[in-house]
Amino acid sequence: MIPIKDNIPGGRFPFVTVGLIFVNFLAYILAVRHGGSFISGPTVQEEVKYGAIPFTLTHPGWHCTLFTQTRLICAHHALPNTLPTWQTVFTAMFMHASIIHIGGNMLFLWIFGNNVEDAMGPVKYFLFYIVGGICALGLQVAIGPNSDVPTLGASGAIAAVLAGYIVLYPRARVLTLVIIIFFFTVIELPAWVMLGIWFATQAVFAAVGLTTASAGGGGVAYFAHVGGFIFGLLTVRLLATRRKRLPAPDPVY
Repeated sequence: MIPIKDNIPGGRFPFVTVGLIFVNFLAYILAVRHGGSFISGPTVQEEVKYGAIPFTLTHPGWHCTLFTQTRLICAHHALPNTLPTWQTVFTAMFMHASIIHIGGNMLFLWIFGNNVEDAMGPVKYFLFYIVGGICALGLQVAIGPNSDVPTLGASGAIAAVLAGYIVLYPRARVLTLVIIIFFFTVIELPAWVMLGIWFATQAVFAAVGLTTASAGGGGVAYFAHVGGFIFGLLTVRLLATRRKRLPAPDPVY
């Protein structure tokens, strides 16, 4: 399911949401300039350098770098072309693997982030986004502490925003493109349905990955999505001070 727009009227200009989208695309372009392509994304070397690697986060003093195109080397001392481990917690949030990866994330952020930002105010919303991303990464690392697969992308932070939206505006309507194999249609769904299905899908994939993943882990960081979403559910009401009124539903004849 791909959201197209919601029915909540605009309020204050979403400076933080627009700024986050700009910074994400800027980081993507700069990463691609160091290697890779605009469509397929940055090289594995860039992903390893700027992504958050659970093993290094749970083993202080260890660093990992690319040894071959498919293999990392990790050592208990500084390695060339690596960042301090704590920095990768933040750089990973702005690193994406492909144009589809960043495009999908930024679409969700644009549609749902502006209303959450308006409800919280720019400062609290920015902190909510960043801390949500950190908590998302925290759950992913807790599930696979020895994984040497870089975690990257804004999905965890955006999951917190989606949870905030579903708590604040569960009855909002979201125009959604639904694709089932070769069939597609556009329908209007309540926000709680559309985002509820999204979260349920992430939770199921996370559970399946937990029972089938190898020791190194890999694939999509579904537990990061779950962690960010749970953080958003638990904290949004503490931060949101103003909530927009939904437009009246269309009359039924």
